[in-house]
Amino acid sequence: MSLQPDTTGMSVPLDISQVPSPSYVLEEALLRRNLSVFDRVQRESGAKIILALKGFAFWSAFPWMRDTLHGATASSLHEARLAYEEFGRETHVYSVAYADREFPEILRMADHLVFNSFSQWAHFRGQVGEHVSQTGRKVECGIRVNPGHSEIETPLYDPCYTGSRLGVLRSEFRSEELEGVSGMHFHAHCGNNSDTLERVVASFEKLYGEFIPRLRWVNFGGGHHITRADYDLERLIRVVKTFREKWGVEVYLEPGEAAGWQTGPLVGSVLDIVRNGMEVAILDVSATAHMPDTLEMPYRPAVRGADLPGKLSHTYRLGGNTCLAGDVIGDYSFAQPLKVGDRVVFEDMIHYTIVKNSTFNGVTLPSLCIWTKEGEIKVVRRFGYETYRDRNS
Repeated sequence: MSLQPDTTGMSVPLDISQVPSPSYVLEEALLRRNLSVFDRVQRESGAKIILALKGFAFWSAFPWMRDTLHGATASSLHEARLAYEEFGRETHVYSVAYADREFPEILRMADHLVFNSFSQWAHFRGQVGEHVSQTGRKVECGIRVNPGHSEIETPLYDPCYTGSRLGVLRSEFRSEELEGVSGMHFHAHCGNNSDTLERVVASFEKLYGEFIPRLRWVNFGGGHHITRADYDLERLIRVVKTFREKWGVEVYLEPGEAAGWQTGPLVGSVLDIVRNGMEVAILDVSATAHMPDTLEMPYRPAVRGADLPGKLSHTYRLGGNTCLAGDVIGDYSFAQPLKVGDRVVFEDMIHYTIVKNSTFNGVTLPSLCIWTKEGEIKVVRRFGYETYRDRNS
């Protein structure tokens, strides 16, 4: 049974004072809110939504998520194993290139396998056929294609740029090798709205429409910002429903960021305050180790109770606790002066942080916590010296 929106109004607001520092805190009520949006999209469009682990792999929350979502999608052996063992529904796998040593184990777990090239498909199709013959277990195979249209502004996240290694170009498409292929996959989004999807789908149909009648499913990829407040859900539902009815295929969506969108903060503390032309607050959280997208995108994370520099009475540069000179989160102003021990709350820090963080410089990884809708803090994982040691040798 799918989760329904929480209409009780009884969820208890997060009490920061109960949170150990540093910690990522997943708020149950906010995740359930996102799941209710996914549920609506599935019911009204007929799409099947699967969770992209590359953006959200907080597996302690999977028991709630599997009631709504059809499965999870992975891009590596370890992600595939997490999907198979912990999510427990459909396991979808796409890899830029599968390794011979890992493929048999991936094949054992996968319900859907997407290949990035026809050469990879030719290399592994025999193993797939033999596995299906021996086990009787159905494995759907697909090809990732370049849809020929992208509106992603940050080149680092654009899979369709010239020279990209991701997806088969139309000019390189081998229709004579489609035997055994039951689906196609494209991905050309990074936090985009559904008007972008509509244009990407139109380009995909123009380039590959002649092959769609031979398929059972098409995966529209991830990057759809479905749970953002200004996202046009009606358009998404219309685009998916129209495509399904036109072509008679199943449609998959695989959001990652949208699952964890605004579901909880990263909570840190002030360790010291130094001065070098301005006040600099040293925190027990790091941009480079704990929220790397602030440097990669780059973007400016929201800080609870803070504003732009100079807007409020006291301006500080917030810096991390590694020795990297550029480990700086940004400049913020506060109504009251910061003191050693004060909590600093970075909003919306569940997606694309935990999955990308590191033990650079040996700094401690933030704990993983859940704030239940009843108002209880649960520390589901703490990290210590062994985490750092075991990642290095």
